[in-house]
Amino acid sequence: MRTHLPWYLRWIGLALVLAVSGASAIWIYDTGRRFAGFDHREAELEIASMRRERDAANEELSRLRDLAAAAESKIAIERTAQQNLAKQLRVAETEAARLREELAVFERTLSADPKKAAPLSIQRFKVDPELLPGEFRFHLLLLAMGPRRDDFQGRYELVVNLTENGRDAMITLPRPGTTGDHGFDLGFKHFQRIQGSFRVNPGALVKSVQVRVYEIGVSQARATQTATIG
Repeated sequence: MRTHLPWYLRWIGLALVLAVSGASAIWIYDTGRRFAGFDHREAELEIASMRRERDAANEELSRLRDLAAAAESKIAIERTAQQNLAKQLRVAETEAARLREELAVFERTLSADPKKAAPLSIQRFKVDPELLPGEFRFHLLLLAMGPRRDDFQGRYELVVNLTENGRDAMITLPRPGTTGDHGFDLGFKHFQRIQGSFRVNPGALVKSVQVRVYEIGVSQARATQTATIG
């Protein structure tokens, strides 16, 4: 004789069997992964550890890059300072050489017979190109060692000979018709040191520069001298 079980007890029993079977399957799967070396928790821990190491490495890399940038900046500053110092040294050496040459000129002139000395002479006229194309710097020394009662009064001009666009040309400074430009005026008793700069078309090739000194009331130049470029 069979015992009749209510239907809901049969469903509860079936659910328990399925639950036990599912738990057993999960346990068996997890155990199998662990035995096979695929422990999920250990893998997550390892991944987290690797991520921390990666972040630390990135931070160290960033720190080293900042240090390298700071070092490069310091080196650049030191290099610039060294270049500026070298430039100042070259300028000082050039100025010292010029002063020595001018001193030698004065000594020779003073030792000469004043009666035989030229009324007006141009000494040490030089023209040098600047760093920027088309810019030039010049300097000269004017001496009036002959017998004079009054100061020398006059002016000077520069005549620049150049080649531009395949053609020879000549530029006079100050340019003809220029008024009110007193930078070229002269007034001295025995000597006057002159230095200045001028600019031409950057594409022009300057060959030579001539300086002409005029006395007030005299149309003919009292003294001239030419400096070649290059």
